[in-house]
Amino acid sequence: MKEEFVTLTIDGQEVNVKKGTTILQAAKKAGIDIPTLCFLKEINEVGDCRMCIVEVEGRRGFATSCIQTVEEGMIVHTHTPNVLEARHIMLDLILSNHAKDCLTCTRSGNCELQALATKFNVLQVEFEGEKTEHKIDDVSPSIVRDFNKCILCRRCVATCKNIQEVGAIDCINRGFESCVSTVENHSLKDVNCTNCGQCIQACPTGALHEKETIDEVWMKLKDPDTYVIAQTAPAIRIALGEEFGMPIGSNVTGKMVTALKRLGFDKVFDTNTGADFTIIEEANEFLERFQENDNLPMITSCSPGWVKYIEMNYPKLLPHLSTCKSPHQMFGALLKTYYAKKQNIDPKKIYVVSIMPCIAKKFERQRTEMKNHGLYDVDNVITTRELSKMIKQANIEFTKLKNNEFDSPMGEATGAAAIFGTTGGVMEAALRTAQDSLTGQELEKIDFHQVRGGDGIKKASVNLAGREIKVVAASGLANAKKILEEIKDGKADYQFVEIMACPGGCIMGGGQPIKSSKIRSEVDVRKLRADALYSIDEKSKIRKSHENPIVKKIYTEYLEKPGSYRAEKLLHTTYQKRKKYNI
Repeated sequence: MKEEFVTLTIDGQEVNVKKGTTILQAAKKAGIDIPTLCFLKEINEVGDCRMCIVEVEGRRGFATSCIQTVEEGMIVHTHTPNVLEARHIMLDLILSNHAKDCLTCTRSGNCELQALATKFNVLQVEFEGEKTEHKIDDVSPSIVRDFNKCILCRRCVATCKNIQEVGAIDCINRGFESCVSTVENHSLKDVNCTNCGQCIQACPTGALHEKETIDEVWMKLKDPDTYVIAQTAPAIRIALGEEFGMPIGSNVTGKMVTALKRLGFDKVFDTNTGADFTIIEEANEFLERFQENDNLPMITSCSPGWVKYIEMNYPKLLPHLSTCKSPHQMFGALLKTYYAKKQNIDPKKIYVVSIMPCIAKKFERQRTEMKNHGLYDVDNVITTRELSKMIKQANIEFTKLKNNEFDSPMGEATGAAAIFGTTGGVMEAALRTAQDSLTGQELEKIDFHQVRGGDGIKKASVNLAGREIKVVAASGLANAKKILEEIKDGKADYQFVEIMACPGGCIMGGGQPIKSSKIRSEVDVRKLRADALYSIDEKSKIRKSHENPIVKKIYTEYLEKPGSYRAEKLLHTTYQKRKKYNI
């Protein structure tokens, strides 16, 4: 069918767009900026905040440009005196019931409300009156919910309900009493929240943010009796630079290591090394299950938000989960055993800080299953954003830093580990090791493009040593639900499944740099970050986890082999059925 086009005029400029296009989209095509606040492309397009209002000739009142579709011959004005006055009033009304502690707010300088108030020169609030006051929910190990800073844009609700299909939060009450809350206003800790943090990424203000733990890290760094080790996930190195004004997807590995050393960490190691162990153990576990046709399909277990989701919603399918710990947990366990013994350090004096793109890791590290000999594998988890704050607190000019290398011997990693941070990467890395294990040869084919890309669900059939293996990689909990329903109904025709809680994988985790709705609608952030990780992989000298020399050495000296008794004890875990509501 031939597509229909419509011609309209916006601010005196003629624009030709497809029928069904919104005024906001048409204005963007013409290079005309219309401010938005509640709008989040393809997630929350409801026109609640009214910041995007425009005037259309021949019509009374204002049109909401994010939901109003264009019509032939329409004449639109985006910045008349009436429009500007109305927007100013909207902002005044929002700010009149908003906490005004901008200087001490975690989102200061990266707040969409603050940016609009500055843009429209709101110097004082005219509509001062009664304010709603809400208790801050900071009980969750991952997320702080401060409704005093909420503007009722509902972006978090739409993300949790429609993108993740979890529905841990929603709008309740009416009128002035309206608010975003949980079941019976209980803490996020006690409801069906998976700690994925996608609500934080959607929030335009400081109403939702991660539970910061950098003060504890600073305290440990000052303690001469504590041996503080930093380990950084693959997704950190291609996102941290964004916090310092660098282009999206910049690889800042060397500068990041230098910054961590300046902060005072005794050692700076690469979680990618831990990822190499995860890949080897996971590939070994998969091959055992595949050959015995036991609990297939096997599902990856390195995403803690996803693990909590299946524990709450599909506990009968838990036997399908790989028993492998996530990379940073494996690495923490090895640091407090193998490394501690090698360096003659008391494990009780080692303090492991994992720098992660994921706020669910804050929840994961506290799980009772993540202990050995009474010690947690990991002692603290901070996000990309928290690390950037520490660097700024130390007055380090990040962009001017010289490059440095990870410390040896726990800083050597492969290209396979690097792609762990993007959807499909875990599976591709495991397939590289699995095919060599099946054939007993070092095969040259190492790229599995079938599981790459930004699709929420990617199904493929791969040939390993003459055996056809059907695989699927899914990111986002709504897509995970589709896969689990297939497994539950006996319709799954694949053997290996990778699931990441966050759409796009770890590179789009809840702890990553937050991008405004405008940037998210104009730039494919996921692709830029993913391309950066694939570039690291392609440039790596070693691209298969089982070829990592330090990994080989540790297996020879300490673990013996994949799946050994010691490997099972240190690198594998168990799961538990969880209640969706602890009320």
